[in-house]
Amino acid sequence: MFLSVFDMFKVGIGPSSSHTMGPMVAAARFLDQMRASPFDFHGLRASLHGSLAFTGVGHASDRATTLGLAGFRPDTYDDEKAEAALAQIRESGQVSPEGLGTLAYDPKTDLIFDYDHTLEGHANGMILMGTDAQGDVILQQVFYSVGGGFVLTEEELAAGKATDEGAPVPYPFKSAAEMLEMAKRSGKSIAAMKRANEVSRCSEISLKEGTARLWQVMNDCINRGLERDGILPGGLSIRRRAKGIHEALIAERGMNLTAPHTINDWISVYAIAVNEENAAGGQVVTAPTNGAAGVLPAVMRYYLDHVPGASERNIEDFLLTAAAIGGLVKFNASISGAEAGCQAEVGSAAAMAAAGLCAVMGGTPEQVENAAEIALEHHLGMTCDPVKGLVQVPCIERNGLGAIKAVSAASLALRGDGHHFVPLDAVIETMRQTGADMNEKYKETSLGGLAVNVPNC
Repeated sequence: MFLSVFDMFKVGIGPSSSHTMGPMVAAARFLDQMRASPFDFHGLRASLHGSLAFTGVGHASDRATTLGLAGFRPDTYDDEKAEAALAQIRESGQVSPEGLGTLAYDPKTDLIFDYDHTLEGHANGMILMGTDAQGDVILQQVFYSVGGGFVLTEEELAAGKATDEGAPVPYPFKSAAEMLEMAKRSGKSIAAMKRANEVSRCSEISLKEGTARLWQVMNDCINRGLERDGILPGGLSIRRRAKGIHEALIAERGMNLTAPHTINDWISVYAIAVNEENAAGGQVVTAPTNGAAGVLPAVMRYYLDHVPGASERNIEDFLLTAAAIGGLVKFNASISGAEAGCQAEVGSAAAMAAAGLCAVMGGTPEQVENAAEIALEHHLGMTCDPVKGLVQVPCIERNGLGAIKAVSAASLALRGDGHHFVPLDAVIETMRQTGADMNEKYKETSLGGLAVNVPNC
């Protein structure tokens, strides 16, 4: 099993990897299918189903689908060009994706939120259609946005779990047990095994430059979030808090009476900064999703700014270790809130961050696995119940607490020798089972939990 570090961490836009990035990616793939088709297309239609329908407006799924059908992609997204394109589409009822000419598409009539028909494959389903001059559908594809910006067609999903189908890699572990056994036999760290897998597909320079860019985007996102204030979009009137908290923390530096637990506020504010940027539609890195995008960057920033002896030379090892753990969770369970609740998002992110921190602080593979297990175990059962379908309440604060748990998990693991009672594989399987048993209203539909028990306006 191989999932690249660049699959687990993708540069994209907020507020949601599954509900914003996913539909945009799906639309881009559908345009490619149209370009390869012999048909003469005159129009486009789309329908969103399940969680994509119920929380689609709050997650900007309608906007993302429209922009995707106009030719926009998450990794090259330009906000000014997108706004201009949306205005033109609303006025003309047409899109003009490259290589397909001008196609009829009016978001008011050609984009349907279907609340009554959930598609069988996944909670995040959508159908994209190309039509002829008479308006009849001549090409149709079902897509599923399965979390973290990953998109599968109906056929790909039916064929099994999506992993890389390229040449074999040196260390193809499918479970934490296999990972630890390979580490023991090879004498390599988890990061070293993951690096060997990566460079079997790309050059060392590409890996180095790519991971450096990931951290640059993450860190830039933190810094933007720490500098901006105002009200987040969406109608809840949530005020940005990261800037004010950060300024207060800086003002308290050097004060003899500062409580030791104030370090938790530093960890939290880094995560809050990222998730406020995500909520505003800014550029983030899926880690492993947008809704959980603040946890891992916050722990990395904590490590660099607050841990004695920390070095940016270790950032690649941090990301590689985290990606190895994230790949295990995705392959054996889920990273999708619509599929398994927030345990699959913030819980997975905390496990990845705890593993990465433990690794760069000198942890053995056994201690790294223990750190991930502790972090994920103590997110089991966490629901996904965003108020008004927005990635704001409770999502922003939840990332802060997830980062704190990750640091604590890494610290506890480093205090031990790696031997522990509950293996990571058992926790991942428990998370999968818990997600399967969880009532649908607690899985990113905004039909239960906080979403219905606090005011929505």
